Amino acid sequence: MGEDSPMRKLQIAEMAINSLYVDSVDEVRLVEDGIRGMIEKLDPHSSYMTAKEVKAANEPLQGNFEGIGVQFNMVEDTLLVVQPVVGGPSEKRGILAGDRIVYVNDTTIAGVSMPKEEIMRRLRGPKGTKVRLGIVRRGIADTLRFVIVRDKIPVKSIDAVYMIRPSVGYIRIGSFGAQTHEEFCQSMMKLTGEGMQTLILDLQENGGGYLQAAVAIANEFLHKDDLIVYTQGRRAPRNDYRAQGNGLFEQGKVIVLVDSYSASAAEIVTGAIQDHDRGIVVGRRTYGKGLVQRPIELPDGSMIRLTVSHYYTPSGRCIQKPYEKGKASDYARDVLNRLKSGELMHADSIHFADSLKYYTLKEHRTVYGGGGVMPDYYVPLDTTKYTRFHRELSARSYIINASLRYVDQHRKQLKKKYTTFSRFKQSFEIPQSVTDAILAEAEKQNIKPKDDAELQQTLPYLRLQLKALVARDLWETSQYFDIINETNDIVRRALELMKN
Repeated sequence: MGEDSPMRKLQIAEMAINSLYVDSVDEVRLVEDGIRGMIEKLDPHSSYMTAKEVKAANEPLQGNFEGIGVQFNMVEDTLLVVQPVVGGPSEKRGILAGDRIVYVNDTTIAGVSMPKEEIMRRLRGPKGTKVRLGIVRRGIADTLRFVIVRDKIPVKSIDAVYMIRPSVGYIRIGSFGAQTHEEFCQSMMKLTGEGMQTLILDLQENGGGYLQAAVAIANEFLHKDDLIVYTQGRRAPRNDYRAQGNGLFEQGKVIVLVDSYSASAAEIVTGAIQDHDRGIVVGRRTYGKGLVQRPIELPDGSMIRLTVSHYYTPSGRCIQKPYEKGKASDYARDVLNRLKSGELMHADSIHFADSLKYYTLKEHRTVYGGGGVMPDYYVPLDTTKYTRFHRELSARSYIINASLRYVDQHRKQLKKKYTTFSRFKQSFEIPQSVTDAILAEAEKQNIKPKDDAELQQTLPYLRLQLKALVARDLWETSQYFDIINETNDIVRRALELMKN
């Protein structure tokens, strides 16, 4: 290391601050801040994690734990629920994505700079124990109170498996974890046994996960030696991942569903199926996360996750969308910008440069690079189905609470009357008294539809959502999707395309 090397400069700066600064400094923090400073100027996905953060980050992908069942993030000193775990205790009690947990068992956790690990320690605990939560929900003045009984949280990564039409199977994968491939194979066996010839693979809102899981699932569809994905970086040599030719579904028809929240591992599977002309992709342009991070463990158990290469689809498309170094906030706003630009409503508002043209490997169809995977069939976002009034009811938990109360009071009668789900799906209608009660309760808080037209527009979808929630409470999430998918525009488009 020469006297004038940049490395030496960094060392001198650290030593000078440590030995000469006017106040005492925490040398560990000093070095940490230095590392964070370097990484912040790189891409949006390189990051530094403390030893405790490393442990916490690995858990959800690995299997199961005991607690209240929420995925959360810290946002400005507040715990923000990103997603309640499907079928977990929090979701069943009506905790929603976007909720902010402000106290746990009378201890305030918001705005007090409590470390994330400390908060997790308070939320987690043995199965069967109770925890009291105070929750702030956007648009509601007072703090909501919940009591949740902790339970074993299965980290299931497949949300739904069922026959959506005769000979058509449907599998929705929520994320790609350590168990996903095994879950997927079991799901495929089940559906094949029920006569599946075509598969709808739903990757809407799937934010990704393990590369290996994505490769293993793509392998089930592709022929021997088909390229699934390759990674390449400045110092990382090209690494190809290929199909082994032992797939469960090398012949049947496949339709992949995606939207602007489908990312990373989900984009690998989608890109591989599209580029090999193995199936068609329906929905909206995917997120565009194609940077591969390599974990670099530091002596104290902390870790740098450093981006070392890009993901490329078999035709050579880079999945990563463009970004400016050091501007992580613009990057995070990309999905909102797509909404504003009209892209989510109209396919023709998306323009691709000719330099981004690529061709599929078998039929030589044109596909586009430039970040994310553009579907073969574009489905605009329908903003009329989900009215402002519906959003308000949903945000304040009126809908989920009503369904919980209803099932709670009638569980026995419901189980007796609807011995099978198909009977329930066919003939159950949510009683009008339930929707009336929701409207009355909302009105007390001065939440009303703008006019009768908005109310009439809200009711059908509201009833359907309640029916789906009741089904989920009586059975599983597969049954929830079985009902709700009948109005999902991307699913419906896929079903139409299959007829033709």
